[in-house]
Amino acid sequence: MSAAIEGRNLKRYYPVKDRGIFAKSSILKALDGASFSLESGKTLAIVGESGCGKSTLARLATMIEKPTEGNIFISGIDPHANNGAEISRLRQDIQMIFQDPYGSLNPRKKIGTIIEEPIVINRKMPAAERRNLAESMLSKVGLRPEHYDRYPHMFSGGQRQRIAIARALVLKPKILIADEPVSALDISIQAQVLNILMDLQEEMNLALVFISHDLSVVRRIADQIMVMYLGKVVEQGDAKMIFDNPSHPYTQALLGATPAVDPKLRRERVKLTGELPSPLNPPTGCAFHTRCRFVQDKCSTTAPKLEMQFERQVACHFAEIAMKN
Repeated sequence: MSAAIEGRNLKRYYPVKDRGIFAKSSILKALDGASFSLESGKTLAIVGESGCGKSTLARLATMIEKPTEGNIFISGIDPHANNGAEISRLRQDIQMIFQDPYGSLNPRKKIGTIIEEPIVINRKMPAAERRNLAESMLSKVGLRPEHYDRYPHMFSGGQRQRIAIARALVLKPKILIADEPVSALDISIQAQVLNILMDLQEEMNLALVFISHDLSVVRRIADQIMVMYLGKVVEQGDAKMIFDNPSHPYTQALLGATPAVDPKLRRERVKLTGELPSPLNPPTGCAFHTRCRFVQDKCSTTAPKLEMQFERQVACHFAEIAMKN
């Protein structure tokens, strides 16, 4: 089966000017070589600490930004080829849900107008048909037709995120990018929104890229996992395999810090020492070596390649030692 969305060696660098008249510009490597392939109906979860490159990858996937190097493919088509001739058409196939349900909806517009806006921009459709479609989407996310004429301030955070989901899916896209979609919600509301998202994914056969730092949420929803650290992928593969037996020390630390009610899912807590290095001045060799409990001399001088080990891709010189501890 061909991939709904695919990234090949994606990189995104930003020039950052230092302070001072004669200061030189530095290069921020926000994303430094990420590759993935995702089929329709499947979920890829991208996890890591703040600043690891998750949201940068989302901006490249949604064609908001162009990669510095590498290629993104939507249904096998590179949107940036031929001077971006395909971008406008392909943007209808990929939509995004943002983290903040309070900031992602225009407070001056009614809910119906907000949901219909993508249709107005991208399709020629009579007003009555647009309204029927908008009310149908409201129903799918658990809201009622009478909500159509209300304003965002009249809804709770969970209801606003449902509205954002309805707006994202009203064009019936093939791919949905969800950037921390439940992190701003209460735990009980998170479950409701996730259930709606998973039901609609199954109904519409969506390829879902789910960005999160909450691994308890990721465990429930993901088919594949990409673990990122300072712009690089450190472990990538089948979600169940990685959760059951992580091979990179950073993945182990993330999982160990995740609370679990089920004793069978609890892992030894691995305390990360030191601070997250600056992406403007990352460590030499393996970027994680300054915080790794298995660090050896080689780690500070030679960057590990992302290679297939233990049935997943992992970038670690001593993954075998890590898995035994």
